[in-house]
Amino acid sequence: MWLRDSAEWRTVLLIVICYFFLGLMILNPFGIPLIMQILIIIPLITLHSSLQHECIHGHPFVSEKLNDAIAIIPVGLLVPYLRFKETHIKHHQNASISDPYEDPESGYQDLEIWKTRPEWIRTIFDFNNTLFGRMLIGPTLSVVGFSFYELKNGDQKAIFIWLTHFVMSALVVTFIYVVSDMPVWAYLVCSYFAYSLLMVRTFLEHQAHESMRARTVIVEDKGFFSLLFLNNNLHVVHHAYPTVAWYKLPGIFQKNRQRFLEMNRGYSFKNYAEIFKRFTFSQKEPVPYPFTPKRPKAKKAPSRIDTATKAAAKTVSITDNVN
Repeated sequence: MWLRDSAEWRTVLLIVICYFFLGLMILNPFGIPLIMQILIIIPLITLHSSLQHECIHGHPFVSEKLNDAIAIIPVGLLVPYLRFKETHIKHHQNASISDPYEDPESGYQDLEIWKTRPEWIRTIFDFNNTLFGRMLIGPTLSVVGFSFYELKNGDQKAIFIWLTHFVMSALVVTFIYVVSDMPVWAYLVCSYFAYSLLMVRTFLEHQAHESMRARTVIVEDKGFFSLLFLNNNLHVVHHAYPTVAWYKLPGIFQKNRQRFLEMNRGYSFKNYAEIFKRFTFSQKEPVPYPFTPKRPKAKKAPSRIDTATKAAAKTVSITDNVN
């Protein structure tokens, strides 16, 4: 049997729906206005990122190669799937969630390094630590910094993946240019703001806390964002059961709600409306990591956010995968 379990038809159906409507909006046989194309394509690309995250965790098929083949198409253009896969698996395997060196998805920076940053760099990253800032400049900081570091310091395998990603992205853009009435610039806008939308989830899904169990959030949202993120808003459940499919997470949470809330020390929110209200223009917490990080003795690739800092320190070049 190809499917991981019989209920995976839901994931397969969602993948088909996602690609179908992306294709429909790009081809636009009904001639809908450009602004409507953009507003529909943005959440579809975000949904595609969430589906990539499901494929990384072994869904919907038993075959890893088949899951990768489904997810590797770079409709979002910005991040190569195979690099996202490698760093995300490391994120799950590492016990030191949020550590700026140990966790490749950490948004924190080493306090000792932070003190040496120019004031304008710190201002940028303080702004990035508000939800508005994260959605506005976060994709640039994340993607530019990550790609800059990898292309400069990555091994041959990483560089090959990036080059392959550039070629595949160019083919996607060429396809849009040839068959669609949508301008290429408009699709690039969709790609950027789809990443911005994804960062609503990644913005606070982890926090620095003395207890490792309290570092992962619960957002008890059951609406649009819950579907868009495939229930990954119940992030503590996902980390506790990383191989469980998206459609099973709410049931597991409801049966064990109090246990999860106790486990993560109440790091929870009712919904994303509460998050927007509290953090749109306010920092969720300071950028510097409040604990002593596990600094590497040898040279080691830092997190995406930290690599973005290094890139920004050299050029004014001002990301959520992502799963």
